[in-house]
Amino acid sequence: MVQASPKVARLLIDDKEIDLPVISGSGGPDVIDVGGLTRHGYFTYDPGFVSTASCDSELTYIDGDAGVLLHRGYPIEQLAERSDFLELCYLLLNGDLPCAAKREQFVNNIRRHTMVHEKLKALIQGYRRDAHPMAILCGVVAALSAFYHDSLDIDDAQHRLRTAHRLIAKMPTLAAMSYKYARGEPFIYPRNDLGYAENFLHMMFANPCEEHHVNPVIAQAMDRIFLLHADHEQNASTSTVRMAGSTGANPFSCIAAGIAALWGPSHGGANEAVLNMLAEIGHEKHIDKYVAKAKNKDDPFRLMGFGHRVYKSYDPRAKVMQQSCHEVLNALGVDSDPTLRMAQRLEQIALEDSYFVEKRLYPNVDFYSGIILKAIGIPVEMFTVIFAVGRTPGWIAHWNEMIGGNYRLGRPRQLYRGPTRRDYLPVDRR
Repeated sequence: MVQASPKVARLLIDDKEIDLPVISGSGGPDVIDVGGLTRHGYFTYDPGFVSTASCDSELTYIDGDAGVLLHRGYPIEQLAERSDFLELCYLLLNGDLPCAAKREQFVNNIRRHTMVHEKLKALIQGYRRDAHPMAILCGVVAALSAFYHDSLDIDDAQHRLRTAHRLIAKMPTLAAMSYKYARGEPFIYPRNDLGYAENFLHMMFANPCEEHHVNPVIAQAMDRIFLLHADHEQNASTSTVRMAGSTGANPFSCIAAGIAALWGPSHGGANEAVLNMLAEIGHEKHIDKYVAKAKNKDDPFRLMGFGHRVYKSYDPRAKVMQQSCHEVLNALGVDSDPTLRMAQRLEQIALEDSYFVEKRLYPNVDFYSGIILKAIGIPVEMFTVIFAVGRTPGWIAHWNEMIGGNYRLGRPRQLYRGPTRRDYLPVDRR
């Protein structure tokens, strides 16, 4: 809930005083409403919008200093331990946890939308065989508006809800299709008798020639990966979805914009960077050398997957993912994998070494999810695709929240540093 505060921020410019309202939310720091500054001939300068609230939202609250992540008020630890991904999707979209009947109805709605139009096969097959799966996913999700244009009235709440269900349901199917296409294997149709994560893993690894059974430990770990990535407040990709949505663009193109933003290595590529780091280290015998390099502030090498730019203490999602990571490694018996042995050794160092403990450089969610995906046998280029599948309910919930409320066309300002006015000269006088 956003409410007016009795406090006022007073800005003094030369001899001119400007009063700016201070607004309080239900949690976090108060914000100064600078919207009226333009009437006085000023606007604020905040590169990266790191000190700017671009909207108000009821979805997710983060306290990075305390290591708190709440979805609609529910701690992520409780949701990960007691709930599952689809129930969290319902929570993000509807505001409350469902009763048993509403939960069953929602799950059935998602199951009914897992298939994709057959023509999408031809669209995917039009890409080069070596196309990155994120390129395929970005293009195909944008193209969904051409196949499902019966519910694109963004002012109709039922249309928005149907589109949300379709996106959540179809993303695993499209992700698995992008993987199968790159491998030259036949697409596997979704099975509505399987759970969400189990169905995704079946579409990824099954083939038409034999029965395929998904290990329940792996299915639970994948469900947690989706759940722990479902939403993370106003990050780069979510802000991109909101910005695109503010133009009135259809929701499929808005989610495609979010996927494009997520593809950036500074955003969605963190768990991929963990595996690349382990590849650089190369062998357990080199770990001490690379840990020393990481401690040397003059050395450009950095340990990826440790610490977090938002969380200044332990990433609350990492605690849950750590448990799943160890469960998966035990279930698969992959102790002989040298990459995973390196990861386990680095985890031990980060949790025990005083340098890392004092600087709060704990293993984060990307460190553990990267290890899990590696152990399952998912190639590195699919890591960000899986992130996109998990983040879809957060994106569509933010889009729906914005469209269903009062919003304005996004239009950031700039501090102009270019040339002042100059006159055009003919080419022979330049």
